[in-house]
Amino acid sequence: MPTPEAWAESFTEATNGDAEIGAHGKYYSCSYMLDMQERKLIVDMHRGRVENINLDVQPLDAYEFALRAPADTWRGMGEPVPKPMYHGIWAAAFRKNLSMEGDLLVLMQNLRCFTRQIEILRETGVPV
Repeated sequence: MPTPEAWAESFTEATNGDAEIGAHGKYYSCSYMLDMQERKLIVDMHRGRVENINLDVQPLDAYEFALRAPADTWRGMGEPVPKPMYHGIWAAAFRKNLSMEGDLLVLMQNLRCFTRQIEILRETGVPV
């Protein structure tokens, strides 16, 4: 498992260099939290590019929506070929151990690009 800082750099490079996000992400600007139980992080997106990844989340740090799941679920989603029910956020939510909170309209407005970022976890792994 890479250090959180190395993961953040890899995830940033993979996202910012991704052709699909580049093509669809003109309006993909938001902040979201990935709560992996053992680690929380906030990703700030601006026009389809990672602007910042906060690896030291504090209680008053702002974000628009959050996905929360146990570390094992995130590890499963980060596998190069995920097992059934780990292949996406909807499958993990149906397992009842991934929850979505906050302004879900923002998530839905950016769903294709966000889903692609979850797929990028298969390349970068997860920081837990």
